[in-house]
Formats: sequence, C-alpha cells, structure tokens
Amino acid sequence: MFLLPFQMFRFLKDTPKTNVANSKSKKPSTFHEFARSTNDAWDIDDEEDKDFFPPALPSSIPAQSHSKPQTPRLSVSIDSTDTEPELQPVNRQEPLNTEACQDQLRIDTGPTNGRVVKSNSDAQLNSNTVRSTLQKQQSLPVRPVIPLVARISDQNASGAPPMTVREKTRLDKFRQLLASPNTDLEDLRKHSWSGIPREVRPITWRLLSGYLPANMERRELVLRRKREEYFGFIEQYYHSRTDEHHRDTYRQIHIDIPRTNPLIPLFQQPLVQEVFERILFIWAIRHPASGYVQGINDLVTPFFVVFLSEFVEEDVENFEMAALPLETQRNIEADSFWCMSKLLDGIQLMLLSRATYKVPYYVILQDNYTFAQPGIQTKVKALEELVSRIDVEVHLHFKKCEVEYLQFAFRWMNNLLMRELPLRCTIRLWDTYQAESEGFSHFHLYVCAAFLIKWRKEIVTMSDFQGLLMLLQNLPTIHWGNEEVGLLLAEAYRLKYMFADAPSHYKR
Repeated sequence: MFLLPFQMFRFLKDTPKTNVANSKSKKPSTFHEFARSTNDAWDIDDEEDKDFFPPALPSSIPAQSHSKPQTPRLSVSIDSTDTEPELQPVNRQEPLNTEACQDQLRIDTGPTNGRVVKSNSDAQLNSNTVRSTLQKQQSLPVRPVIPLVARISDQNASGAPPMTVREKTRLDKFRQLLASPNTDLEDLRKHSWSGIPREVRPITWRLLSGYLPANMERRELVLRRKREEYFGFIEQYYHSRTDEHHRDTYRQIHIDIPRTNPLIPLFQQPLVQEVFERILFIWAIRHPASGYVQGINDLVTPFFVVFLSEFVEEDVENFEMAALPLETQRNIEADSFWCMSKLLDGIQLMLLSRATYKVPYYVILQDNYTFAQPGIQTKVKALEELVSRIDVEVHLHFKKCEVEYLQFAFRWMNNLLMRELPLRCTIRLWDTYQAESEGFSHFHLYVCAAFLIKWRKEIVTMSDFQGLLMLLQNLPTIHWGNEEVGLLLAEAYRLKYMFADAPSHYKR
C-alpha cells in the first residue's frame, strides 16, 4: 500500500513506543558503580585503537602545517528537546500550515564561509518535487539549521533588541575603563558582574583572568611573550603524545574532543579539534599531579569562542576557522590555553568552610581532577547540605524518591553547568564568575543551588525515580538567554548573602 508522505509521518507518530520498565535499579554504593550505571554525557565508548596514533610530527609548530579543512556535514535528528530547532523572525520563512509542512523541506547548495545558506528558489513545489526531495534527503549533503541550544550569539528569550541605550552607555563605560593607562580592575569587575558587552569581552576576559596586566603599555609585550612560550611548549612536548607514558592521556583527549559541543559545526572542524588537542595535551603534561580528565575539554570552549568573536561578527557557530590568517589562529589558540590555565589554577585552593560545613576543610585542584575526583564529590555534598537549608521540601522529596545528588550534580560541578546551559548562556555566566571573588569555586555552589530550586515545581510534582533523574539530567534550558541567566545570578547572590556569611541562618 502506498502512503503519502504526511500519512507516513502520521503512521510513524501513532506507532506505540516500547514500554520501559520503571523499576529502580540497585542503588549504587560506590562512586565507580555510579559512574558505570549512570547514563551521562562523559561516558566512554569502546573505540578501536587500530590506526589511532598518527606518526610523530617533526618539531615544527603544528599549526603551520594545516590545510583548509572541510566542515563535516551533520544530519538532522529530532530526538530530544535539546536539538529542537526554532524558527527565527529574521531571514526565515513564514510559519507553514499543517498540510504544507512536509513539502517545504529545503536543501541548500553548500556552505558559504561557514554560514547556513538559504535556498534561492521560492517557486511552489509540485508533487513530483516533493516526492523527490523526501527520497533524496537522506543521501544528499544537508546543512541543518543550527538548533537554538547551539546558537552562540548573545540573545534574550524575550527577543529584546541587541543594543539599547543603556547597553550603549555601558559599552562606552567599558571602553573608557579599558583605555585607561592603568585599568582599575576592581571597577572593571564591578561593571562586568551584570554582563560584558560582546565588543569588549575578549580584552576584558584577558584582564579579569589575570592573563594580561592592568598596565596598557605592558600588554603587547606580555601577549607576545606568552604566545611564543605556548608554541615553545608545542615544539618541545607535542611530539611526545605517541610516547608510551603519554599514550593514554592523548587517547582520552582524542576521544573526548569530537564530543565537545557536537551540535555546533565550528567544533567539528578538524582544524578546531586539532587546536583543542594541543591545548589539552600541553596542559595535561604540565600538570602531572592531576593530568587530563573528562570535563576539562569543555572549559576551553568559552575562551575559544570569545577570542574568535574578535574576528567574526556573527554566525560564529558556522564560521570556517581556516578562513582566518594563520597568525590569528595561533593567537586564539595560545590565549585560550593561558586563560584556561589561569581558570584552573584559580580553583587550586578554596576555603568552603564559611557556614557551608560544620568542620573547615580545603578542596585542592588535584582532588577535583584526580582518580574518582574526591574534590568534586565534596562540592556535591556541599550542595546537598545547602539545599537542605534552602528548600527542605525539595531535599526531602529527593530522599523519598531515593535520588542521590551525586547522580545529577556531579556533572554540574565538574563541567560548571556547561552541559546544562547553551554555550551563549555559559559565556554570560562566566562574565559574572570572572567578576565575582572566587566565582568559579565558591559562588558556583550558590548558582547550582539557585539553578536546582528554579525547577522545584517540576521536581516536587514528579514522584518516580527514573522520571525525576531524567528531568534533572535534561533540564529544559534550550530557550534561555541573557535574561534568564541574569535572574539565576541574582538569586544565587541572594542565597550567598543569606547563607555564606550567616552561620546562624545556616544551622538547623
């Protein structure tokens, strides 16, 4: 029997799905049992090692030997809310009616400088064209519309204009601060807390991270020296990635890189992936006490995107990295390495005893990124303790459903909420983290608490273990923008003000 396309779609939609048993699995008693049993974004696939390691390259700077790569084509899949595309009002087709929704599928002719190209044909498709399109859509190379969750550009969910009078005034203030012979870093942090304008974010991040000095005359000299130092590391150490004592580290990095922001074509370019491999490998061998662990690869992406945005005005997610001059590519790579290093070094020692725990203790960076990551587990315990004081109903609901905080909050701490928020939201969040004292360590705890309580209505109305855990691991933030992140940070600041320096409020 021949089915029309819309009938086939309806038939597939009405097909009942296989029921999944809601029975609870055995409660994990150790961290390793949890890691094996929890379906998470950083599980390791069993991949072939055959032909894995490339031949060792000569001791020249690797970035100079790359030819322009082709951006890989991605197939469209509609399997979760995180990949749901959303039509934008600018340069998009008008909403289609139900009968025409299937015959308006358009396939572009290819990328132009990394941009999604819209079909030039506006003629009405006849039935033969519709049938031909549906038959060929699996075989033809398709550039999908980038899902909202993967769009990097700053935006608000309300669709506010990109530049208001207030924002222009703030931009002028930032430029005035940055033009000073000696930038007042405290004043810069004060203005950065509520967000940094896109135009000045790269230089502001370099300053707030401690990568650049406040003195303007010294900045160019420091940049040149640090960039040369980084590529000196490349020449000295990168060829050793095939050595026996570095093979496992490089293999894990090589596996994790393609999983970094898989919905964004920018990060699937071979040239970009090689940049990330070099950054992570050099960092790992320079920090032997901790080495590389999964999750560190995510921490490179915000810096990389922000420094790339200096040279790309829009459509960053589709930009062809090879279109930039070689020197610019090298500068972006070196700056991303040093700022990520500053970030991780800044979390080396943090005191979390200020009313968060009954006994003061320290968390060391090595504890965050060593075997079983005890430092991260300690932070998760801190979140559990804090939520039990902030919202006892949510805390008791987790206990009733036998949901452990480790099962969802481990990733929140390990990846700084990067797997829970779109990348554009992470960049806005990091504006405040770099402006806040101990933002990536101490303040992040209160952001996680505010983020959890944000979904209290959905949490308390869900009573089964499996559904609750799936909700917590796939929270619907696809439409989030600057407004939502601003509200989250405001609530986190309120919680910090109430509990961080008020031990009597924190005790039961």
